[in-house]
Amino acid sequence: MTLTLDTDIQYLKGVGQKRAALYRRLGVYRVGDLLRHLPRDYIDLSAPFEVAAAPLGERCAVRAKVLNKGSEARIRGGLSIWKVLVGDDTGVMNLSFFNTRYTVAGLKEGEEYLFYGRVDGTLLSKEIRSPMVFPKEEAVGLYPVYPLTAGLSGRMIAAHVRTALEALPQSLGDVLPEAVRRGHNLCDSLFAFRAIHFPHSVEEAAIARRRFIFEELLTLSLALLKLRRGGIERSAPALTPPDWTAFYQALPFSLTGAQQRAIADIAADMSQGRPMNRLIQGDVGSGKTVVAAAGILMACKGGFQAAMMAPTEILAAQHHRSLSPLCEGFGLRSALLTGSTPAAEKRRIKKALAAGEIDLIIGTHALLTADVDFHKLALVVTDEQHRFGVAQRAALSGKGQAVHTLVMSATPIPRTLSLIIYGDLDLSVIDELPAGRQPIETYLIDSDKRDRAFGYIKKHLDRGLQGYIICPLVEENPDLPGLIPATLYAEELAAGAFRDYRVGLLHGKLRPKEKAEVMARFYSGEVQLLVATTVVEVGVDVPNAVIMLIEGAERFGLGQLHQLRGRIGRGSARSTCILLSDSKSPEVRERLSILRRSQNGFEIAEADLRLRGPGDFFGQRQHGLPPLKIADLVDDMALLEAAQQTAQNMLDADPVLETPEHRALGRQVDALFDQIGAAPN
Repeated sequence: MTLTLDTDIQYLKGVGQKRAALYRRLGVYRVGDLLRHLPRDYIDLSAPFEVAAAPLGERCAVRAKVLNKGSEARIRGGLSIWKVLVGDDTGVMNLSFFNTRYTVAGLKEGEEYLFYGRVDGTLLSKEIRSPMVFPKEEAVGLYPVYPLTAGLSGRMIAAHVRTALEALPQSLGDVLPEAVRRGHNLCDSLFAFRAIHFPHSVEEAAIARRRFIFEELLTLSLALLKLRRGGIERSAPALTPPDWTAFYQALPFSLTGAQQRAIADIAADMSQGRPMNRLIQGDVGSGKTVVAAAGILMACKGGFQAAMMAPTEILAAQHHRSLSPLCEGFGLRSALLTGSTPAAEKRRIKKALAAGEIDLIIGTHALLTADVDFHKLALVVTDEQHRFGVAQRAALSGKGQAVHTLVMSATPIPRTLSLIIYGDLDLSVIDELPAGRQPIETYLIDSDKRDRAFGYIKKHLDRGLQGYIICPLVEENPDLPGLIPATLYAEELAAGAFRDYRVGLLHGKLRPKEKAEVMARFYSGEVQLLVATTVVEVGVDVPNAVIMLIEGAERFGLGQLHQLRGRIGRGSARSTCILLSDSKSPEVRERLSILRRSQNGFEIAEADLRLRGPGDFFGQRQHGLPPLKIADLVDDMALLEAAQQTAQNMLDADPVLETPEHRALGRQVDALFDQIGAAPN
C-alpha cells in the first residue's frame, strides 16, 4: 500500500488500531495529521556536557558511560527506584529512575548514552532524577518534544513521524503554490516536515516554523475573506437613510464625531444593496448602542425588522431598557425575548414577530431557537461579538434573506487579534468618549488598607451615590485559599462594615429572575452597595454608581479589569476604582499599575496581549474560531498581514479556489469551515 498524507494513521507501520485510538485523542486521524502534530519544544542533544561541566540547576544533556546499574529498591506506596551510577573521565553522577524497569533493563554497563534532565546535587555529587535516555548516536540536532496523551510517549511519536517521512514519496505535493512559496521565501512541505520534527539546528527549525505559520494564517485569512465576499456577492435590501435630524434631536445628548462617522458608515453600507458586515468597536462608555439604534431605525423605517442579540440576560435587558423609549418615539414596536421570559409571553412574542407586529426584537441565545421566525428581517445586531461563535452569528442572520449584520464590541481587541477574530468584517472605531465623562481615578492597595477603602466607599454612599465590590469567586474554593467568595463576603459586609447600608449580591449562579430583581433594586437605588462577580462586566449602566473595589485584582486580566472599571464613570460625577491585591510579585504589581496609568482600553488590551499571550487573552470565552496551532499573534503580525494580502490576491484570481494549484488550499479552507461550524455563502 502506497502511503499518502490521507492514509488512516492505523495503517502506518508501528501504529495499529489501539495506538490509532490514542492518536485520535490528539486530533490525529491521518498520516498528514501526524506530520502536523508539531513539536512544542526541542531538547538540544547537539552539544552534550561532560559530567564535571554539567551546570547545576539546569536541564541539559550529559554524555556518560553506565558504570553500575545497581538494583531495585522499594519505597513508599509500592514504588520502585533504581540508582544508576554513570561517569566519564571528569567524574561520576547518580541517576534515579522511578518505576521504569524496562528503561533500566535496556541499559548496558560499559556503554555510553546521553542522559537528559535537570542536574541537581552539589559540584562533587551530581544527580539527575528520571532522566530521558538516548543512544549516543542520537546526539545530533534537536530532539522534538510533543504534546502527549496517556499511552503515547514522545519517543513513540517521534519514531512514527520518522517512519512516515521515510515512507512518503519524495515528490510529495504542496498545499502552497510554488509562486506563493517563492514570493514569501518559504520552504516546500517535505523539507518543512523534516526540519520541524528533526531539525539539525535552531535556524533550520525556524525556517520550517515560518512556513507552517504562514500556511496556517493564509488558510484562516482565506476562510474569513470567503465569508465576507460571499456576503458581498449576494443582494440585500437597499435601504434609504432617514432624515437623521429628527433622530439626533430625539437624543438627550449630543453625539461625538466618532459616533456620527460610524452612523455614516452604517448608512452607506445598508444603502448599497448588498449585505453589510460591519464591526463597531469602541471603549467602554463610548456610546455604541446609540450607533446601533441608528441602524435599527434605518431598517425598521424601511419596512423591515431588526434583531439584537446579547450574550447575557442582564445586557439584553439593559439594551431593551435604553432602546424601547427611543423606538416608541419613532412609532416602532420592540420586545425582549430571553430564556427566562415566561412561556405564555414567549409564545405571544414569537407569534407577533412572525406576523410582522414587532419591529425590533432584543434577546439572548433564545433568538436562535428554531421556532423564532421573522416576517421580514433585514438587520442583525450582535453585542459583545467575541462571546458568540461565527456559526451563531450566521444562524441568526440565516433567519432572513441576505440580512445586514452589525456587530459591537466594548472589549478593546488589539489590532493583531482583531484581524483574526473580525477578519470577515469592515471596521468602524469609536475612539471618543461622550462629553462630560471624567477620567476614573485608579488606585492599587493591599489588605492593610482595606478598612480605609471601606471608609472611602461609605463617604460616597452617604452622599446618595452607589458602588460595587467585585469578587473573583462565587463560592469558596479550597484550591484558592485567601480569596473571599462573593456569597460569604456579602453576608459579612451586610452584618459588619456596611451594616448601616443596603447591600446586594449578584453572581452568575443566581436564577435569571433573581438576577433581574437584584438589578432592578440597584437601578432604583434601593441597593447602595452591590457585591458581585464578573457577571457585571458588561451591560450594567448605572450612572449613580461611582466607586468600585476589586478584590483579588491579580486574578483578572487587564482587559477584564478595564471592563469592570467601565461600570463606573458613566455619569458626570468623579469616579474611583480601587484594585486590591496582596501579591508581592513585581510582574503582577507592574501589570496592575498599567491600569493606574492608562484609561485607553486599546492600549491596555495591547499590554494584556503582550503580557499574557493570545491563549489567555479571552480566558474561558468562546470567540468561535479554532485555536492557532503554531502562529503567535504577538510575534507573527508581519506574516499575518502578508498572508491576508496573499489571500486577497488569490481570491481575486480564483474566487472558489478551483484551479489545480489552489485545490489543496481550498480543501483546507473547507475543513476549517467544518471545524468552526460556518460555511461560505
